[in-house]
Amino acid sequence: MTGIAVTIAGSDSGGGAGIQADLKTFSALGVYGASVVTAITAQNTRGVTAVEDISPAVVTAQIDAVFSDLAVGAVKIGMVSRHETIAAIASGLKRYGHMAIIDPVMVATSGDILLRPDAIATLKEELLPLALIVTPNLPEAALMTGRGVAENEIEMARQAEMLLKLGAAAVLMKGGHANGDEAADILFEGSSPLRLSRPRVETKNDHGTGCTLSAAIAAGLAHRLPLEESVIAAKTYLHEALVAGANLKIGQGRGAVHHFHQWWAAPNDD
Repeated sequence: MTGIAVTIAGSDSGGGAGIQADLKTFSALGVYGASVVTAITAQNTRGVTAVEDISPAVVTAQIDAVFSDLAVGAVKIGMVSRHETIAAIASGLKRYGHMAIIDPVMVATSGDILLRPDAIATLKEELLPLALIVTPNLPEAALMTGRGVAENEIEMARQAEMLLKLGAAAVLMKGGHANGDEAADILFEGSSPLRLSRPRVETKNDHGTGCTLSAAIAAGLAHRLPLEESVIAAKTYLHEALVAGANLKIGQGRGAVHHFHQWWAAPNDD
């Protein structure tokens, strides 16, 4: 059976994050991708200049169109900036009996705020209980827990436990914003945390890393891999995409990772 994953997220006109990054990731990992667009952004490698939300009614119509027809194996949720949109998505997931990989997109790599403050409570109340796994970076976890940004793995564990108590079945705390020579993510599921570490990649082409990682987890689940295996494979894929993307020349700001690094190489102009 063909593996199918759905991304429910915003559109990135620059192609590096959001719906575009998710669909590239699905395709690169051998999964058929469908989408539900929640917002349209005007952005490029230098930042976000405009955001227009899609109405909750149209978000609902997209969900019904996709889920009533396709045999969806995994759902990834990214940018959802309004509480009305979050409520519509939660209702759709319940209607079709799906849990989701939730990437709580709140702040873009450029620093632009993408989630309205009044929507944070709705995300915690409506979506976290439907999360097969939630994948916050350290600033996002801090916003959701009301604590300071974690400065060590003890605090990462404390915030993960708070998110688990809010209803998420698993939490992947992403350490990419931490200091040090390694990028360590920690998966909290059950009683034994799993630490996943890779050498930190020095590159300006890191736009869309969070979207790509969560989409890669969805791709693994669409291939019917267990959650832990999907997370491990996704971490490997993202690391390789960061390494391979260092030579990409896309725009004047922070470029994207190289989603199709397995298929074509970035030119080395040095």
